[in-house]
Amino acid sequence: GPVAKCLLLLAFALCSCDALHRVQLKKFPRPELKKFSQHITDFRRTKPQALSTGAIHLSNYQNAQYYGSISLGTPPQEFKVLFDTGSSNLWVPSKKCSILNLACWTHHTYNSKKSSTYVRNDTKMSVQYGSGSFEGFLSTDTLEVGDLRVEHQTFAEAVQEPGVSFAFGKFDGIFGLGYSSIAVLGVATPVKNMAEQNLAQPIFSFHLSRDETNESEGGELIFGGTDPELYDESTLHYVPVSKKGYWQFNMGGISLGGQSVACKGGCQAIADTGTSLLVGPQDQVQAIVDSVDAIYSVSGITMIDCAKVDSLPPLTFNINGRDYTLEGKDYVLKFSSFLSTSCALGIQAMELPHIQWILGDVFLGKYYTIFDGVNDQVGFAELK
Repeated sequence: GPVAKCLLLLAFALCSCDALHRVQLKKFPRPELKKFSQHITDFRRTKPQALSTGAIHLSNYQNAQYYGSISLGTPPQEFKVLFDTGSSNLWVPSKKCSILNLACWTHHTYNSKKSSTYVRNDTKMSVQYGSGSFEGFLSTDTLEVGDLRVEHQTFAEAVQEPGVSFAFGKFDGIFGLGYSSIAVLGVATPVKNMAEQNLAQPIFSFHLSRDETNESEGGELIFGGTDPELYDESTLHYVPVSKKGYWQFNMGGISLGGQSVACKGGCQAIADTGTSLLVGPQDQVQAIVDSVDAIYSVSGITMIDCAKVDSLPPLTFNINGRDYTLEGKDYVLKFSSFLSTSCALGIQAMELPHIQWILGDVFLGKYYTIFDGVNDQVGFAELK
């Protein structure tokens, strides 16, 4: 009867919402040192502004490494996007961008005329940066990510992106995974829509591969839960989100070789997949640099002797009473050129509004990370 049918439908809805939905991540090869240095300069100039305005940001992402595929429209139009927990909007380049916009020549563009499920919105979106401005407008269409099909997802079509560097970026757009409260124009995030359409719970998890020998295998992003096959459940511990916007939490302190060196007395940190490095205040980062016998610093990058990497002291982050330790090989980036290898600390100095530390991919690559929007907490576990 009708009751049985309702129960059946409810069971199906619950079942589909509990399933895991996988997105394979790929990894860009690390750029040569000179280019990486330029990305860092752009990042330093514009990241604090992005954090203070809650705006989507673009040149931030030039040094992030992990991306995956999504599609928009019917039939699907495919894009490579960076999955970013440090912003909350979805955007891709628009077919309607200017013929003078170099970025449109070098990326996939969304063409609303080719989609039968497109819904016009046209609300203008403009964000100013030191390196130019992002301009675009909102549209609504069907989003496919992994095996999920999200109806009526509103996103931005970009018609102008700041700076030349984006034109040569290998990704097309950004898939924001932050809370809705920092979404520009209050647009509902894909994760929020997945939950409201009973597709997946608002929990997602990352395994970011740090295997330098295999660039194509970047790891995995899972919507709707976690994959215990990838991590040691006995090591999983959570920290409550202290402010819903970014995935922000209280960090207890940072020690180097057992000595307190930064975040003394506690500080605010965010877990940010859209940032490749560890980022902290100038004086605290300098204290770390002074302790590891760096060779020199240039353009915000601190070079060290590659022969000393294995003897570097462990860098430990205390989060909710638990210690998370990076060895030297975890917090040093290696850059290979034709005849030589250079080594740089994966730590960047920057004064940030509202928060003190960003735990980017250098940290997140060491752990399985769970972003739990049901219970508003971030979890870290050791990889198997």
